[in-house]
Amino acid sequence: MAENIRENKMGTMPIGKLLFTMAWPMMLSMLFQALYNIVDSYFVAKLSQDALNAVSLAFPLQSLCIAFSGGTGVGMNALLSRSLGEKNREAADRAANTGIFLFLCNGVLFAIIALTLAGPFFRFQTDNAQILSYGIAYVRICIGFSILLFMQMCMERLLQSTGRTNLAMISQIIGAVINMILDPIMIFGLFGFPRLEVAGAAVATLCGQFTGTLIGLFLNTKKNPEIHLRAREVRPHGKTVAEIYAIGIPSIIMQSIGSVMTFGMNKILIGFTEAATAVFGAYFKLQSFIFMPVFGLNNAMVPIVAYNYGAAKPDRLRKAVKLTIAVAVCIMSIGLALFELIPSQLLGLFSPSEEMLSIGTTALRIIGVHFPLAGFCIIAGSVCQALGKPVYSLINSVCRQIIVLLPAAYLLSLTGRLELVWLAFPIAEVSSVVLSSIFLRRTYRIRLSSMGR
Repeated sequence: MAENIRENKMGTMPIGKLLFTMAWPMMLSMLFQALYNIVDSYFVAKLSQDALNAVSLAFPLQSLCIAFSGGTGVGMNALLSRSLGEKNREAADRAANTGIFLFLCNGVLFAIIALTLAGPFFRFQTDNAQILSYGIAYVRICIGFSILLFMQMCMERLLQSTGRTNLAMISQIIGAVINMILDPIMIFGLFGFPRLEVAGAAVATLCGQFTGTLIGLFLNTKKNPEIHLRAREVRPHGKTVAEIYAIGIPSIIMQSIGSVMTFGMNKILIGFTEAATAVFGAYFKLQSFIFMPVFGLNNAMVPIVAYNYGAAKPDRLRKAVKLTIAVAVCIMSIGLALFELIPSQLLGLFSPSEEMLSIGTTALRIIGVHFPLAGFCIIAGSVCQALGKPVYSLINSVCRQIIVLLPAAYLLSLTGRLELVWLAFPIAEVSSVVLSSIFLRRTYRIRLSSMGR
């Protein structure tokens, strides 16, 4: 039942100011997350290339975990923001509490996966005993207790969905800083702590997530009056679960495809040399520093689009999308410049061997070409999700990563020239731009026509 509640700023504030005020805290917090990723690998790489490889080979499982948390969050955000736009507080509260239940269930699922599949997962990729030892320990800790990641993500998304991105920033940044401080302490056994090596990086991660969860819970219960979290309401609600995952499942599948792509690329690259997989792992840490601010911008845009769709304000919706795309492409162009101009300096953060440095310099320059195109595709896909057409993003992701990128990488690997394998990334992104343009136009036509525009 709809209530007469005060208009949220997402329906009244000028779009440029609104996007800026919502995006900058999320972009800053995402930058801290990206910095954590680099710092984490920086210290792990100080142990050995095997240690860096172990973390790199674990990345597909981490990506899968993030896919489930991100997809559930996208569905919850879209439903919650749309309900607020429709002035339906009861539905907004139900989306929030049901969302918490779903995040908890995801955490239990991944605990089971970590305990049962960590060993087989690594043994399928390598027979290097040191990599196996490091990697299995890392996954069993980091993924086994990923319920902390899910709950931190949940609390942040609840704040974002009501436009309180500055509060979400506080939770995320403090968690990341705790993580970075504890990384060298836990890895190398400083200040009387035991030397845990790669497992120490996982423990530091859990500590940061636990801190972020507590802060996020406090902020949602004390500083977020537009939703009401109640323990007795944290339970499944059939219709709400269906609505969340109508948007969330395609997003989960879409992001999970990234795990499949990473796993496949690792298998292709390790066939050349273990240094190539270390380069691929380093690339993902570096590119996160470019992509994370775009994801922060993107996360700010989604509730704005969903709210104004629910409030039947198509002009505000269009302005938000155009501005977000322009900013995203600019950010990614800066990333392209960095990868072209200083690739060896960027790789130097990971204590590279001569072989890794030689391979990686070429790789970064080739892969970086696709960055500006990716900026457009990321935003276009999320607009489709926010407007209730997530299947378009799913089709695009499958085509880009499974139908184009992996086959292209495999075929190029048959030449025996490793440098050609990296071309698969810009090739795949060109196909994604074409599909993104078609799907965005079609989504606009369908959704905006329903508002009489």
